[in-house]
Amino acid sequence: MTLRSAVFAATLVALPLAANAQPIDGLYIGAGVGANLMQSESFTVTGSTGTSISPKVGFVGLASIGYGFGNGFRAEIEGNYRYNSLPSTAGSNSGNEQKYGAMVNALYDFNGLSPAFVPYVGAGVGYEAERLSMVSTTKGSLAYQGILGAAIPVDANLAVTAEYRFMGLAGNRNYNGVSSTNNYNHSLLLGVRYAFVAAAPAPVVTPPPVAAPSRSYLVFFDWDKSNLTARARGIIADAAASSAKVAYTKIDVNGYTDTSGSPRYNQGLSMRRAQTVAAELVKDGVPKTAIAISAFGETHLLVPTGPNVREPQNRRVEIIIH
Repeated sequence: MTLRSAVFAATLVALPLAANAQPIDGLYIGAGVGANLMQSESFTVTGSTGTSISPKVGFVGLASIGYGFGNGFRAEIEGNYRYNSLPSTAGSNSGNEQKYGAMVNALYDFNGLSPAFVPYVGAGVGYEAERLSMVSTTKGSLAYQGILGAAIPVDANLAVTAEYRFMGLAGNRNYNGVSSTNNYNHSLLLGVRYAFVAAAPAPVVTPPPVAAPSRSYLVFFDWDKSNLTARARGIIADAAASSAKVAYTKIDVNGYTDTSGSPRYNQGLSMRRAQTVAAELVKDGVPKTAIAISAFGETHLLVPTGPNVREPQNRRVEIIIH
């Protein structure tokens, strides 16, 4: 099976199981294997002209441990290994080339583009050791890489990944008179990633506002968003106009989310939604001192659901004029 066929097959298998794509918030581990394609590499023996060798398609494997910051950004440490055979027609240069080392990577996940997969990009720097079998010597050098990939969620923790990585070694390496240059690697990998959903501190559950003669307005939000739609701005304008006609004591602005995502992330998202609505009320003439902002995260659901469920009516801010 070709690498392209394997990527396509893995996608078809994972799509029926795809979970809602959420930002990684906490520790994760990952691993991948695939093919490593090297560009032609130049070797120069002291006192002779250079020789260009085109290594055969080889193997690449890597493992990583990282941390997601809940906003799309991730940082990780990676250990990797690459193996490529050198063509037998290269004469004294025949044999194999191995590379192994560690990289520090920074990545960004484009969450929200699709519920079925999450594209991501990244870059890294590190140190790689290169070993040539024909001289039985290992040399190291600084290395750099670029990463382009996509993750297909299987559940809230596990994802299948497909990646392209370009890795280059900086400078030349001298093996007792044999100089190696132009070490550029193109890697295609399939892998898995497991995110440990950290148990967030239990949010302080504030009792719902006590029922009293009041006027309520509901402002709904798109998934994982805190910006206002045109419809939402109209509802907030109606609430502001209504407050100007009654003798109110205070105006509660309470933010909520659905159950998709971690409790800690949802607590912050509900606060951002409440602050957005409060700012719009002030813009529409409501005194800032009259507004009390609260965030309830995924508690007090308008529509009861299980965990990790996208429910539009639960993604809301409630304006209560007392």
